[in-house]
Amino acid sequence: MNYQRYIDWADDRIVDDSRKVVLAFLVVTLVFSAGLGNISTNAGTQQFTTGLPAEEAFDQVNTEFSPAFSADTGSTQLIQEESNVLSRPAMLRMLRTQESLEEHDGLRVTSTSSAAAIVARELNANATTTEAQIRTVERATDSEIDAAVRRAADDPQFTALLSNDFNRKSASASATIGVVTHELPAGLSSGSGQGGTSPLTDIQRQAEFTVEATGQGSITVFGSGILADEFSNVVADSLILTVPAAILFILFFLAIAYRDLADMALGLGALFMAIVWTFGFMGLAGIPFSQMLIAVPPLLLAVGIDFGIHAVNRYREERDGGTDIGQSMRVTTDQLLVAFGIVTGTTVIGFLANLSSDLPPIRDFGYVAAVGIIFTFLIFGVFLPAAKVELDRLREEYPIPTFSQNPLGSEGSRLSGVLRGGVVIAERAPVAFLLVTLVVTAGAGVYATDISTSFSQDDFLPPEDNPDWIESLPEPFAPSEYTVTGTTNFLEERFTTTQGGGVTVYVEGPMRQDDALEQIYRAGDDPPESFVREDGRAKSSSIVTVVRDRAERDPQFRALVSRNDHNDNGVPDDDLGEIYDYLLSSSSRDAALNYITEDYRSARITYEVEADAGDGEVTSDARDVADRFRFEATATGSTVVFQAVSDVIFESAIVSLAIALSGTAVFLVFIYWVIEGRASLGLVNIVPVVVTVALLAGTMRYLGIPLNAITGTMLALTIGLGVDYSVHVVHRFADEHHHHDLVTALDRTVRGTGGALLGSMLTTVFGIGVLALAVFPAIGQFGILTALSIIYAFFTSLLVLPSVLVLWHRATNVWPGLSGLPGFGRRRSPAPGDDD
Repeated sequence: MNYQRYIDWADDRIVDDSRKVVLAFLVVTLVFSAGLGNISTNAGTQQFTTGLPAEEAFDQVNTEFSPAFSADTGSTQLIQEESNVLSRPAMLRMLRTQESLEEHDGLRVTSTSSAAAIVARELNANATTTEAQIRTVERATDSEIDAAVRRAADDPQFTALLSNDFNRKSASASATIGVVTHELPAGLSSGSGQGGTSPLTDIQRQAEFTVEATGQGSITVFGSGILADEFSNVVADSLILTVPAAILFILFFLAIAYRDLADMALGLGALFMAIVWTFGFMGLAGIPFSQMLIAVPPLLLAVGIDFGIHAVNRYREERDGGTDIGQSMRVTTDQLLVAFGIVTGTTVIGFLANLSSDLPPIRDFGYVAAVGIIFTFLIFGVFLPAAKVELDRLREEYPIPTFSQNPLGSEGSRLSGVLRGGVVIAERAPVAFLLVTLVVTAGAGVYATDISTSFSQDDFLPPEDNPDWIESLPEPFAPSEYTVTGTTNFLEERFTTTQGGGVTVYVEGPMRQDDALEQIYRAGDDPPESFVREDGRAKSSSIVTVVRDRAERDPQFRALVSRNDHNDNGVPDDDLGEIYDYLLSSSSRDAALNYITEDYRSARITYEVEADAGDGEVTSDARDVADRFRFEATATGSTVVFQAVSDVIFESAIVSLAIALSGTAVFLVFIYWVIEGRASLGLVNIVPVVVTVALLAGTMRYLGIPLNAITGTMLALTIGLGVDYSVHVVHRFADEHHHHDLVTALDRTVRGTGGALLGSMLTTVFGIGVLALAVFPAIGQFGILTALSIIYAFFTSLLVLPSVLVLWHRATNVWPGLSGLPGFGRRRSPAPGDDD
């Protein structure tokens, strides 16, 4: 395949039509900039769960059994913490808070509920309004209130609203939750409100202000709207913290790498264009900006900085030899367009491997990053060289200040002596060194097999307490005031049954069938280890619980149950339609509809689980219990959904790694066969990448960094980024080896390309490493791991790759037909000094 004519055509456009090329790219930049205003944001955990069976079942449960979560309603939690929330003053504070929210027309309150309201109704069954409940509690004596609490303790709904330390005997608890239900404007439940927030967010922020104004200091307002608001704030705050720091580091290291103000301005302008093109494309394509995509700008900077430094440094090498502007740039682009093309192809393969994920944000990330890398290739492969040609031609006509134009790692410099360390090893003991490398790589790979996976809201939220230095930052760098992490931690610690401490089994089937309730009852026999046991059975709540509770209090219903209970276990197994009809026509209607739908076609059972049980164990046990039903049953609940996402993340990481590695290998083998006639160079190119991936995976386990929604892409990305370094070394070596012997080719490669790689490595490591400053953990971990992957890729390319190339050289000269594939071992004419 004669690819050179395409390269020559591009060379001609860059050198002969440089001004037209620059203008064309500036026009395209203006076009893409129009899309910047269309970018929306998408934050939180919900974006990762779309389409999972457990999540779809969870949505069904919320829709069918919890009206507060229906399409046009929303709920707000009132979290109260006191020495005893069941004391008269504490309950009055809760009830008065409910009343103040009900009276606020803008909050669209349709109902409120709380443990205090239930106690008031125990004291006076006619106290159906909040105002009447306040009067009832005010008039009751302490002993009457305590007695009412003990009676209410029989109601699962009452105890579910109280913290785990509820003591029935002393009628006390340290925390409770009240629930406020809001009616949202029809069709706007998921739309945008003021400032791009949801209507529920606006309502809950207003509710916060109302509660604070009433002086109820022991009560905190919390809800999904506030959670979503803080998810979005985390994105903005992370960008405000990381982008300026990244700019400072990049400017510093680019100043060292370019050592010329005008050249550095060109490099920065090209980086800016790459960002504008990529995010403008997102806006035009309607792709929302999520936490995952915070990593895209640093990745584009990493590749763009690398391309820019290589282009300028290679051009300077030619100019340093006395060649004119046009010829120097032709030689530069003739070589680097091929290298950049290889890097772009392999990097795009690494990013597109994420399209294999079942999680939409990871797919979006892979897609946007791949498009961004293609844009970066065009800008730094075509625009930057053309702009450099124009700049240097203007320098010949006008007194534009010019500083150092010497290439990095020029012969005789101290840096060149350091960079050739890998060549020294390759000359003296390549086999021994590669054997040690093999042992280290295998050990790191085996060690990494126990790397953990996770998925939780904590990955997207800042720590409960930010470091003091972050809190002391001035505006506009000071982060928002975050309360959600502390609140969610509090709920998880105090309210096991309400915050994911239990699991739900969603059952679909003809619930009028005679054995329907028996199936629910028998599923609790011989409970698995992670389930809480009560009298030898799984502790659960279901329609069976409602039936038994009603039977204890209602003689007429008890007789009905007894007539239809053929095995005398308290669970009816005949005429179930009549049983349900009775419940739905009684005061137990609301309790029954918590566990069975009005059409008697589906039901839910909630099981309590041990506090110290792992999510994986709980999920596995819940699925085992669901399998006990003859009806279609699905294990769900937040624990199960998050574990399902965690499993998908792990699967995605492994699949994308396999796709990226195999795809990259095939691509490199093909491309080196086309351009060099030596397909085996493609396999050589992969060796340092494999070492880098193994080292990074082992580091993740050692540092305790799990594969989560953000870091789960790292293994595939390491291939995409790491191959960048090895491609530059191998391609430069192949080019030099056409004209020089083995050692000279290696020397010239590590001095020229190695110097550019060092500048690129330092700039991108610090530029991406600043993601560690992000105010939520997962992006910080991503920044650390990306920086480490680049460091590993740099050192393996300069230390490991020379020894691999020496062995490759020996092998292809001894076995010219190596591996029998087309192009493997096809020999060039020997260079002077080659020792065959």
